[in-house]
Order: sequence, then C-alpha cells, then structure tokens
Amino acid sequence: MIVQRIIKEPLLHFLLLGAGIFAVHNWLPNRDQGERGRIVITQGQIEHLATGFAMIWKRQPTSDELVGLVSDHVREEVYCREAMALGLDKDDTVIRRRLRQKMEFVSDDIATQIQPTDADLSAYLGAHPEQFRVDPRFTFQQVYLNPAQHGTNLARDTDQLMSRLPSNGKQADVSTLGDSSLLENRFTAVSVREVAGQFGEKFANALVGLKPGQWAGPVESSYGLHWVWVSDKSEGRIPLLSEVRDAVRREWENTRRMEANEKVYQDLLKRYVVTIERPTLTEPRKVADAQ
Repeated sequence: MIVQRIIKEPLLHFLLLGAGIFAVHNWLPNRDQGERGRIVITQGQIEHLATGFAMIWKRQPTSDELVGLVSDHVREEVYCREAMALGLDKDDTVIRRRLRQKMEFVSDDIATQIQPTDADLSAYLGAHPEQFRVDPRFTFQQVYLNPAQHGTNLARDTDQLMSRLPSNGKQADVSTLGDSSLLENRFTAVSVREVAGQFGEKFANALVGLKPGQWAGPVESSYGLHWVWVSDKSEGRIPLLSEVRDAVRREWENTRRMEANEKVYQDLLKRYVVTIERPTLTEPRKVADAQ
C-alpha cells in the first residue's frame, strides 16, 4: 500500500524526469570546453538591462539591483543553452513562431533604413490613386416616409408630402414633415461612405446623381422612401501629395517591408531542397460498410 502511494506521488515523477534530463545531458558531448562554453556579458548588454529596468520602474537600478539583473541574465543564458542542447526547442510552436518573427524583424530593419523621396511617394500615389481618393461629400436635408405606416396609400401620401415641401429646402426646417425616425433631418459635409453607412448603398448611389438646389424623390433607402434636398456637394478626387503625405508614406513603408520580407525569404529558400509529400487519399467507406 505504501509502495503504491509512493509510485503515485507527483514529486517522484518530477525527480525521475529530472534524472532523465541530466542523464541525457551527461550523454551529450561536453560543450564546456573552449569558446562554446563561455558566457560573456558585455557592457552593452548591462546597459540594455539597466535601460529596460528604468523603462519599467521609472528610475535607474541600484548597484545591488543591477547585480541581480546580470545574475538573472546569466541564469537565463545557461538555461537557454542547456535547453537547446537537449533539443527542448525542437517542434515547439511558440518558439518557432517567435524565431520566425525575429527573422522578419531583421528584414523589416533593412527596409526601414531606406527613406522615401518625394519622387518615390508621388510615384506610389500615382500607382495607387483609389487607395487615397477623397470621397464626394454632401450637405443635404431629407424627409422620411415609412412604407409600413402608409400601406396602400403610400403613393398618395408621397404626392401630398411633395406638395408640402418648402420651395427653399436649404433654409427651411422640415423636421415636422414626414414620419419620425432615428435619422437626422440635416447632414453637413458627410462623405458618401458615411451616407452609405447610415442609409445604405442604394441611397448613397442615388445621392451622387442628384442636382443641388431642388427637391428630389422619392429616393429609396434601407429604411423606406425619402425626399431629398442637396444644398452642396463636392466631387470625389485624387488628392495632392501634400494633402496625404503621411498616409502615402505609411503605405509606401509597409509595401517596402513586405517586399523586403519576401526577398529575404526567397533568398533563404534557395538554400533548401523542399520536398512536400502528397497525402494518400482514401475513399471514405460507406455507412453500411462502417456498420
């Protein structure tokens, strides 16, 4: 009974695992000879540790704290080297992803060393104009009719509403006309994307074709029908570089990073012969066969 309890003891399992690891370690060639067994902590690394401490604690480390940081760094280096010697880094998804990320950081650093000129940014803007296009903007009023409330009288009520609309829709208050809704009656300098977000694509597309300075309708939206007065609109256009320089620069740099990553990867890939085995596909058994 005592023996069975000892066998089930987790501490015993831990000790056996530790003994196995050290047995494998002793079986490996001794790497403590020569340069491979040396750990050198440079002045630059010490300054890096001190800077990291200061960023977290908002002060410089004391002498004792700095000694502790260096000691912990040495401990980390020892454990990392021994873990890699034992192959503990193999087939570890987290470690593999982190190593890939660090390799991509290297190519990112290469890309960021190149600063774009105005000619580079102008060329990028010219090659991707739609990415930076300024949307059309509209200032308009709308009066809403809910088809569900009017039923078969919708056409008649629409005509009656038209006759009640003020001749000067730019200045008039139309908030008391039509049916109530959560939509605003007046919109000022809103982009076509904002209009589509509130009324739907069909309404936004119709708004583009409306002539300013007159009532138009009924215009259909995702809510129902509207009479619309457009008082002002600006056409969509491709902006000047001076207007969107920061946005163009961000996209140019992102493109450069992706290109640099791909180039580094393709250069590294040339060092390998990649063989991808095709999976053996088997016909699924019929339900009757499985039973």
